[in-house]
Amino acid sequence: MSFSVNTNTGAMTALQYLNETQGQLARTQNAINSGLKVASAKDDGAIYAIAQNQRGAIAGFQSVASSLNNGSSAIEVALSAGQSISDLMIQLKQKALSAADPSLDTASRQALNSDFTALRDQISTIVKNAVFNNFNLVDGSTTKVQALASADGARRITTMAQNMSLSGSIVTMTSTATVSTQAKASALIATIQTSLTNVNAALAKLSAGAAKFSIQASFTQKLADTLTSGLGNLVDANMADESASLQSLQVKQQLGVQALSIANQAPQTILSLFQNG
Repeated sequence: MSFSVNTNTGAMTALQYLNETQGQLARTQNAINSGLKVASAKDDGAIYAIAQNQRGAIAGFQSVASSLNNGSSAIEVALSAGQSISDLMIQLKQKALSAADPSLDTASRQALNSDFTALRDQISTIVKNAVFNNFNLVDGSTTKVQALASADGARRITTMAQNMSLSGSIVTMTSTATVSTQAKASALIATIQTSLTNVNAALAKLSAGAAKFSIQASFTQKLADTLTSGLGNLVDANMADESASLQSLQVKQQLGVQALSIANQAPQTILSLFQNG
C-alpha cells in the first residue's frame, strides 16, 4: 500500500460515497415530505413532463365538470319550476270546472275567481324566480343552456329552454284570464288543458336534457379519475419503500462519516512511520 501526504485517495473516495449517500438521503426525505417521488423536473425530466401534461388534462376535465354541473343545476331549477306550474295548472283546471257550473251563486263564483287569479299569478312568480347563475330557462330570456363537453373546449352539450310564461306557446292561458263568469270559465277549460299538456311535454324535454348532462358529467368524472390515478402511479412516492430507504441511507451515512474519518487519519500514519524510525 502506498502513502502520500499530497493526495489522500482514500479520503477522496470516502467523501464521494458520502456525498452520494447524502444526495440520495435528501431525495428520499423530499419524497417523504411531499409524498412525491417526482416533485420537479430535476427528479426525472421525462416523467415530470408527462405528469405536467396529465395535470393539464385533469384541470381541463375539472373545468368541463364545473360547466356541466352549472348547466345541470340550471336545468334542475327549470324542472322544479315546471313541476310546480304543472301542479298549478291542475288546480286552475279544477277551479275553472267548478266555476263553469251554471247553478253557482255569485258569492261562490267570486271566491273561485279570487282563488283562480291567485293561482294564475303564482305561475308568473315561479317563472320569474326560476334562476340559477343568471340562467332562467322558463321565462323566455334565453333559448338554451350550453356546457363544455370536452377538455379542449371544442364540443358543447345543449338543452333547449322551455318558456312557460303566461300567454306563451306552452302556457297559452293569458295573464288576465279569469273565471268571473260561467262563460269565461267554460272557455278556459280547454285552454288550461292544452297548457297542462304543453307544460308536461316541456318537462319531458327538460328531463331528457338533465339526463344528457348527467351522463356527460359522469363520463367526465370517470376520465378525470382515471387520469388522476395514472398521475399518481407516475409521481406518487411509495411511503413504505421510502421509509425503508430512509433508514438504510441513514445507516450508510453514518458508516460513510466513519469511513471518511478513518481515511483522514492516513496522513497521521505516515508521520508515525518517521517517528518510529
